[in-house]
Amino acid sequence: MSIDLEQFHQTFFEESFEGLDEMEKELLDLDMGSADSESINTIFRAAHSIKGGSATFGFTDVAEFTHRMETLLDEMRDGRREVTQEAVNLLLSSVDCLRDLLGAQREHNEPDKENVITLQQQLDDMLKVGSTPPAESSHAAASETRKKEVEEIKETEWLIQFHPHPHMLRTGNEPLRMFNELALLGDLIVKADHSKLPAFCDIAFDECYLSWELTLKGSVKHEQITEIFEWVDDDCDLSIEPVSEVEQHSQKPVKGNGETEKVPQTENKPVEQKGKTERRKSSLSEASSIRVGIDKVDELVNLVGELVITQSMLSQTNEDDSGNQDKLRDGLAQLERNTRELQESVMRIRMLPISFAFNRFPRMVHDLTQKLGKKVELKMSGEQTELDKTVMEKIGDPLVHLVRNSLDHGIEIPEIRLKNGKPEIGVLHLNAYHQGGSIVIEISDDGAGLNAARISSKAKSQGLIDENEVLTKEKIHELIFNPGFSTAETLSDVSGRGVGMDVVKRNIKGLGGSIDVDSEEGKGSTFTIRLPLTLAILDGQLIRVGNETYIIPLISIEETFQVSYELINTIANGTELYRLRDEYIPIVRLHDIFNLQPEHTELTDGLLAVVESDGCKVGLFIDDLLGQQQVVIKGLETNFRRVDGVSGATILGDGTVSLILDVGGLIEFARKRQTKAVA
Repeated sequence: MSIDLEQFHQTFFEESFEGLDEMEKELLDLDMGSADSESINTIFRAAHSIKGGSATFGFTDVAEFTHRMETLLDEMRDGRREVTQEAVNLLLSSVDCLRDLLGAQREHNEPDKENVITLQQQLDDMLKVGSTPPAESSHAAASETRKKEVEEIKETEWLIQFHPHPHMLRTGNEPLRMFNELALLGDLIVKADHSKLPAFCDIAFDECYLSWELTLKGSVKHEQITEIFEWVDDDCDLSIEPVSEVEQHSQKPVKGNGETEKVPQTENKPVEQKGKTERRKSSLSEASSIRVGIDKVDELVNLVGELVITQSMLSQTNEDDSGNQDKLRDGLAQLERNTRELQESVMRIRMLPISFAFNRFPRMVHDLTQKLGKKVELKMSGEQTELDKTVMEKIGDPLVHLVRNSLDHGIEIPEIRLKNGKPEIGVLHLNAYHQGGSIVIEISDDGAGLNAARISSKAKSQGLIDENEVLTKEKIHELIFNPGFSTAETLSDVSGRGVGMDVVKRNIKGLGGSIDVDSEEGKGSTFTIRLPLTLAILDGQLIRVGNETYIIPLISIEETFQVSYELINTIANGTELYRLRDEYIPIVRLHDIFNLQPEHTELTDGLLAVVESDGCKVGLFIDDLLGQQQVVIKGLETNFRRVDGVSGATILGDGTVSLILDVGGLIEFARKRQTKAVA
């Protein structure tokens, strides 16, 4: 019988990438010269698991590369090598390389071989230098402590009853590997109980029928034994009891009801065998890329149960000829409640903590601060704030732009900060929280802030504003989102404030969100992003044009009002403008764009809905406002084709299909019509 290992690849890759994230996090937290041994053990375990899994699946390039990292880490955890910044930087680069190698295996692509060879050579060179004898006092003290600990452990005889559950072999855990590890701790006697073996014809080859009684004698602590079995805690019955203080005479294997064998203690074992065996948790059947908490699934199951009960109740009411309207009304009200709760629960399944997006920044801050010669403390809060997975994936790049800008142009180098009376170490704070029906993400720093005078001067030189125009501070700050706008004297390869900021705003707008900037020169800047919780449902304003109903995203509407005749102006090319306080807004007649017969053609008889996109405002002329409601977005392009000015469709409560207006597209569409008319 052969096993198709490819069915386990997805789980292996997911667990490996999680392991790499863990390695990166622990490496960034290491203190040079006095690293926490548990942190190094965590990094080592992650590397060991990746190496073991890669070897199992035949990814030899991954296994060989990880082996070098593992050797380096083993020297660190044994105190034979000092934890230096150079070694940590090399390991961080190696983590990146492992990501590349694993990604190439998953996508069946070629990795960056040149980078792999370079890093392998660097690891070999570092290993060739040899492990540093614990010359430093801290290492000498650590070694002395470990020696003392060993001396303090009395030789003990342990009796271990190990009864694996039948499915344990299917989780990838092998008893022999555990026994080999136990044998490295002391003298081990293994007694197998095969009394539960079925007839040969009834044996399932992936089930475990054996159990073992093990006797381990040596200077071994209880924790060392439990650590070896920790990955199979849920897959076996385990008992570890001290038998007695060790006797001086040798003990022969005890003959019992099963076969007895002694696992020989092998000297000069390869270094990697000192670690834990490669094991994988029993999650092999998981194939989805989204891991959903069991509480969310339980809630969903409960709601489906409620829905079935309600459906049964309504069916019974339908069969009842007594015409009990109250009972029918109650049933419908319950159905509505259940449907709403079911919708919310389903949406929660797609929700992930924003820590998935934040986790990349400790590494980025570490690398960039070293490159830029700055000292920055990264603070993160609200990491458990949940956001739709799709929104999460799309907000990543804008956040990276903003963080890089803060590090490059916001926070000053230590010398300048000290000169300006600031702490030497700057602070970059990422914060996320829910507010109303939106999620708010703040990126703030205590750096130099935006120079309003320089921005204003630059905008005038580029013709973005008039020479004598005076803008408010908020309007001046908005200028940095113009394409190609930058006040930086020299643009680095890290960022340039203005280079990419227009893309940041466009991407956030594309998600139905908004971005604001608040800055004070010399004190720092705060960028505030507001996003919808999900892209699948939006809050919409229903409007009527003729006999058609359309939906405008509520976030795009600034205000609606009845048109005053005296505020309407028509310019030379026939474009209608409306004077709204101190600005003129172009008027877009929706019935012209969609070629409809409206109820009103006179502007003063209808309504004007002022909408905004990318800093441009237009007034949409409509017949009437109908109401507001949440709508489920259905794509048009999948089943029909792209329509200018329309972002999707939805089905209303009466079963009719209503189009959702794309405000940005409408503005662009109207602009093209106007340009064509002028030409």
